[in-house]
Amino acid sequence: MTPTNDVERTGGEPGPEPLTVGLRVRIGQEEAHYGGGLVDGARILRLFGDLVTEVTIRSDGDEGLLTEYADIRFTAPVHPGDYIEATGRVVRSTKLRRFVELTARKVIAATDDGPSSAAVLPEPVTVCTARATTVVPRKTSTAKGGR
Repeated sequence: MTPTNDVERTGGEPGPEPLTVGLRVRIGQEEAHYGGGLVDGARILRLFGDLVTEVTIRSDGDEGLLTEYADIRFTAPVHPGDYIEATGRVVRSTKLRRFVELTARKVIAATDDGPSSAAVLPEPVTVCTARATTVVPRKTSTAKGGR
């Protein structure tokens, strides 16, 4: 999963592949929030926020501001010991906005064979999908001393 520094712009000639970013994390025992050791969905949304921030850093040299999540769907449970691989892909871009499709997949799952047992899944399991919009500052706002 190699990110590219190019962003797909709307209304122009077909360009290079859209910017895609990714990360993989292990869900720790301390992140169990609900009965049965279930991890709350907000944990996955934090991963998505990190991806959107990386998108704007790579495309615009600024962390930007995440303004909206849409169509959030939690599709499978997440437990401590699971490894989650999350990706964000810019699907549209305007002068000040980036529209990002986000997916989180479980690639390793804790098992019941023992307290530290886990297994690589034969196929990743999608645990969450969403869309996000981020806004990047105008270059002039920095020149005026604003943030």
